Amino acid sequence: MEIRAASVLPARREPIELHTGDGLTLVGELAQPLDRPPVATLVTLHPLPTHGGFMDSHVYKKAANRLPALADLAVLRFNTRGTSSDRGTSEGAFDGGEGERFDVAAALEYAEFHDLPHVWVVGWSFGTELTLKWAHDPLVEGAILLSPPLHRATDADLDAWARFGRPLVALVPEFDDYLRPEEARGRFARVPQAEVIGVDGAKHLWVGEPYVRIALNEIVKRVNPVAWPLPTEV
Repeated sequence: MEIRAASVLPARREPIELHTGDGLTLVGELAQPLDRPPVATLVTLHPLPTHGGFMDSHVYKKAANRLPALADLAVLRFNTRGTSSDRGTSEGAFDGGEGERFDVAAALEYAEFHDLPHVWVVGWSFGTELTLKWAHDPLVEGAILLSPPLHRATDADLDAWARFGRPLVALVPEFDDYLRPEEARGRFARVPQAEVIGVDGAKHLWVGEPYVRIALNEIVKRVNPVAWPLPTEV
């Protein structure tokens, strides 16, 4: 069977709640391999909620639908404060990336408390800003950025990640609305361990199955390389 955009492969999927240090409850979902423990974990940070981003943003939904079965990964998705999806609405209100520091911490604490292995953070657009600002936690083994705008995240945040020393991979669409590959290479040059990958033909929202496959393959290549490349049929 060919894996298509709407394919949902077998996994253990459970609703979860995250509890922030400033007293909010956030809603989410954890997807894990059906009959074995995960070998690594993706903590996902979604695009800007004021522009339609949420835990079900399509690349993350497809990651949860496929990667537990295809790559033995756990995929943790959640709505940041004030964000709604079919799963429900997280308490609080959007705070421009500042109060969301508590949301990132709550997701990482959940992963640690539940013994989820080898945690990598995957940020997309606004989620990349949260990653660069707030995810340099000892639990985190590395981060992957999809369409980083480098708008809220400053050079000081890049310098902090450079000092953190963990791997950083930026997937930058050729036709991104905010930051394109050549400029991205210049901005990320201050992070010695950063790798910038330009994705030909892609746009900021990664619309189209070919681009989703590229994104998921690049994630798996770093997080569980023995499962790379991902199959296109099951």
